[in-house]
Amino acid sequence: MSANAQHVEDLNAYLESQANKSLLKFITCGSVDDGKSTLIGRLLYDSKLIFDDQLSALEADSKRSGTQGEEIDFALLVDGLAAEREQGITIDVAYRFFTTDKRKFIVADTPGHEQYTRNMATGASAADLAVILVDARQGMLTQTRRHSYITSAFGIRKVVVAVNKMDLVGYDEDTFKRIEADYRAFAQQLDFTDIQVIPVSALAGDNIMASSDNMSWYDGPALLPYLETVDVSEDREAMPFRMGVQWVNRPNLNFRGFSGTIACGVVRPGDKVMAQPSGKSSTVESIVTYDGELEAAGPGEAVTITLADEIDISRGDVLVAQEQPAQVSDQLQAHVLWMHDHDLVPGRQYNLKCGTRQVPCVVTELKHRINVNSLETQPGKTLELNEIGVCNLSLTDKIVFEPYGDNKEMGNFILIDRQTNDTVGVGLFDFSLRRADNVVWQALTVDRFHRSAIKHQRPCVLWMTGLSGSGKSTIANMLEARLHDMHRHTYVLDGDNVRHGLNRDLGFVEADRVENIRRVGEISKLMADAGLLTIVSFISPYINERKMVRDLCESGEFVEVFIDTPLEVCEQRDPKGLYKKARDGEIKNFTGIDSDYEPPVSPDIHVRTTELTPEQNVDKIIEYLEAREFLRAPTL
Repeated sequence: MSANAQHVEDLNAYLESQANKSLLKFITCGSVDDGKSTLIGRLLYDSKLIFDDQLSALEADSKRSGTQGEEIDFALLVDGLAAEREQGITIDVAYRFFTTDKRKFIVADTPGHEQYTRNMATGASAADLAVILVDARQGMLTQTRRHSYITSAFGIRKVVVAVNKMDLVGYDEDTFKRIEADYRAFAQQLDFTDIQVIPVSALAGDNIMASSDNMSWYDGPALLPYLETVDVSEDREAMPFRMGVQWVNRPNLNFRGFSGTIACGVVRPGDKVMAQPSGKSSTVESIVTYDGELEAAGPGEAVTITLADEIDISRGDVLVAQEQPAQVSDQLQAHVLWMHDHDLVPGRQYNLKCGTRQVPCVVTELKHRINVNSLETQPGKTLELNEIGVCNLSLTDKIVFEPYGDNKEMGNFILIDRQTNDTVGVGLFDFSLRRADNVVWQALTVDRFHRSAIKHQRPCVLWMTGLSGSGKSTIANMLEARLHDMHRHTYVLDGDNVRHGLNRDLGFVEADRVENIRRVGEISKLMADAGLLTIVSFISPYINERKMVRDLCESGEFVEVFIDTPLEVCEQRDPKGLYKKARDGEIKNFTGIDSDYEPPVSPDIHVRTTELTPEQNVDKIIEYLEAREFLRAPTL
């Protein structure tokens, strides 16, 4: 064999060995300034994965903006954002690839600051293993516990606890053993199957690539050898087939396929599959990719599947193995990590996105919060930024899911604010609530059409919103009297009256205000179903909750009436003396004073009480109802 042929053969063998290496995805996490970025930089440096020009730039950057004086600041290899370099902290999740002779790695350096916990959760969601750093000088801190809990909740079962900066405590064995004992005691309540605690100095390189002479008392593995050999394999191919439909591929009349990325399992032509949540079944006809048709496809592959039968499938549906379907529910329990400055409030409506499906969702109950220090459950009405809680969720439509512990791909979701479209929370499904199967709609012989027809009117919910003292109750009372004289069937739901009975258990903090409106919205919906003209007089300060009630009602039946009165006029009227008490500090959370009012952006009826008399404003509302035929019998 010629030297050139031998060279080609050796090169091919090398490339094949590289391609067949296993891949470990891990995160580094822990409290701020524990040395996460330095650890990764040291791994990259010692693995000889830095080019000469990168090394020169690193040396220059270390002198200019590093934290180690004349020495190399390894953290700068990872902290890419200017703000991070200036502050010496990690803000975003930084992903780095490196390889050794034994394994390939993708490492996510996650931020330690509490306000960036959501970024850490993002990194944990895709990792196989976590390296949790603890500063030997500080011991376990709140973020150590929080990140450990999130790591466990996101299904990571193997962790390395790197007790860093051992050089700063004189490589003291007792310090290490104390921290190890504290962590193992805390982690007993978590779902880790393997905890490897390693004393290291990321800056000095102790116990990173090989055992350190400075800690001869430690007889365990160094960090990199452990990462090269730890088994984190997960046989996703052995799981039942699941693929969320991302889009329906219809380039011409002769082709109709369903495109998506396979979450788990293997699919082949001829397999029986089911579309969920509809439950309709068919047979896989072909598996199509850009490069041609496949005989089989597995986890992570993006494919287009064609079926033998024409069944109705849309974006958000899930194709599953017919004999092993996923679960379907609209009532679930979940763990939620809240990631927004504005609290999670039960009763408020959010959008829930799971896979390719997005549906409106209400947190019906916050069962408890979880104290990340003790892992004890605590009562609470809201979740604040970075808090974790167990919630019951009610969705407007059924989704396809599986408990996160059984299937990560099918068991996670995010919560989205309906006004700003911001991601405000991340969650993990626990199980479907029994009520989802036990509670069904009962068909009734007399429906809303017949109830309305006998009253010679179309039902609606006239939702009057405005500040206290704006004139809502006065106009609502006068409007009902006018409609009564016209022989219409009405009912007024007044804020004060409802709080004497149905909502007497609610206060005036934001969570109670939201629940107040949720209950009244459900009652309004039932009254509209009874065929009534329902007049609702509530401050209802939040746009989100008014939109929630609109969504509860039939299309066109929710009429938002903005009783627009300036705050200074309301204070002058002050019929109940509430503004004075609020100004004097005797009343807390009073709308317009120390609690916000969000006026409607485009109300159906805009009533300006400083321009027209109450009688004239009632005339305006009556005209609206007549023009839209609410005062006539409905027709099919």
